[in-house]
Amino acid sequence: MLKTLSFAVLHFSVAFTVAWLITGSLLAGGLVAMIEPTINSVAYHFHEKAWLRRGRASQPPSPSGALAA
Repeated sequence: MLKTLSFAVLHFSVAFTVAWLITGSLLAGGLVAMIEPTINSVAYHFHEKAWLRRGRASQPPSPSGALAA
């Protein structure tokens, strides 16, 4: 979860800066920076969970029958 929060802070900053530079509006920059990264960060969190689950599912079982680390 810490990785997701760190990514969110970075994403908020980039989204704000890009929107502000394109529109020249602090309000528009702030709105874009709050809405888009929030939705994207939630999606990223679930994407990471699914990606990790997929990685475990694609590993063949070890000869001893235990999961490979």
